[in-house]
Amino acid sequence: MLKDKIYNYKNILKRKKYKIAVWGTGYIGLSTMIYFSKKNIQCLGFDIDQLKVNKINKGIIPLTDLEKWYGFNISKLIKSGNMAATSKFEDLISNEFLVHFIAIPTEKDGKPYFNILFDVLEKITKLKKLKLNNPPLIIIESTLTPKFSEKKILPYFNKHNIKIGEDILYSVAPRRDWFVEGTKTLDKLDRVFGSADFKSGLETKRVLSIVCKKLHQATSHKEAEMVKSVENAYRHMDITLANQISLAYPNENIREVMRLVGTKWNLNTYYPGFGTGGYCIPLSSQYVISQVSNKNKLTLLRETLKTDKFINIKIAQSIIKRPLKKIGVLGLSYKGNLKVSNLSPVIPFIGQLRKYGKNVKVCDPFFSSKEIKNICGTEAFKFPNDLKKFDCLIIATDHKQFKKISKKKLINFTKNCKFILDIHGIWENKDFNINTLYKISGDKGWLN
Repeated sequence: MLKDKIYNYKNILKRKKYKIAVWGTGYIGLSTMIYFSKKNIQCLGFDIDQLKVNKINKGIIPLTDLEKWYGFNISKLIKSGNMAATSKFEDLISNEFLVHFIAIPTEKDGKPYFNILFDVLEKITKLKKLKLNNPPLIIIESTLTPKFSEKKILPYFNKHNIKIGEDILYSVAPRRDWFVEGTKTLDKLDRVFGSADFKSGLETKRVLSIVCKKLHQATSHKEAEMVKSVENAYRHMDITLANQISLAYPNENIREVMRLVGTKWNLNTYYPGFGTGGYCIPLSSQYVISQVSNKNKLTLLRETLKTDKFINIKIAQSIIKRPLKKIGVLGLSYKGNLKVSNLSPVIPFIGQLRKYGKNVKVCDPFFSSKEIKNICGTEAFKFPNDLKKFDCLIIATDHKQFKKISKKKLINFTKNCKFILDIHGIWENKDFNINTLYKISGDKGWLN
């Protein structure tokens, strides 16, 4: 490899002399491809899921819940040749690619897991055998534990005789996208990055600036890789505190208290509920704690994890105590308007109900009946017609489809329902039959 000269990677990419390789085409990787492709940069994404690859190459967003988030049709990007996908990793091990974004999962079964990451790194080390005019820039977008680059990744490259700043450039740039609101996207949100050396930092800033409007460069990769887990750990504690307060004051209207607390200019509003879910927040505290063996340190995060793991079970136990026979759960995703069941607190909640012999069925418009059966072990039901079959309804996820039901239909379809627990308060302004007890999480006596 040529080691004595670094060109402006941003200009080279814009002149289409090189392409961007994206490892992983999930929420993060796919959005990386799409936004750089929109800027007329050629991108190729790798994924082991051939069905997902086929959809992308047909101009179809495989993650259907993201169609409105992007707000445009990707078929034009495919037709232009700026964007494509492959299931053959060898296609990315080429001197055509100047930048490699790594956006693969770094968790498994609710814990940090890095085998997939090292599988990708092992493939990337093959680049050393190629005669490249410029060292490829590796940018890790996946969440890392603190000190992971220093302890694991950089020694791994060193073991393969790959020198940072000469053979490759290395940076960490965690993502903050919120795939529910169209205003919180890769091009609009503040982006943090940190690099292993000056050259890596210079070229990373240039490349990211193609899409990102506001960049914050950390002193090094060490600070940057901590940002994602630490900022989510902050939010994890805030959310869990709302649940802890509700448990401590079960006979008070904590939901109202939290709403009023949120009116203070420097505070956010968090309500009691099932706890956290998804790829980020439930793992954040674990990422931070993982590098601290002393159990007397980070005690707030340790207690946060404990509460977060049992709050959904506590809610299930409150349902079990009630004389209810048929329970309908609305929502499987951890967050409204997304198809993400990963670490969804709804799943153990359902499991607890089934453990005690409750007849439970689930409805989620983003999942097929087969997917619901495989994930939860329960049958699916249709919304809204099947609501009349249940004497208990749990609104676990605030999908827009659940919100849109009219008052007239709701009264009609819930006439046999004795108890409704609305975790998000989406039916707060609806009407119910006189025999239906309606509670929002955090209401006075909601867990009685």
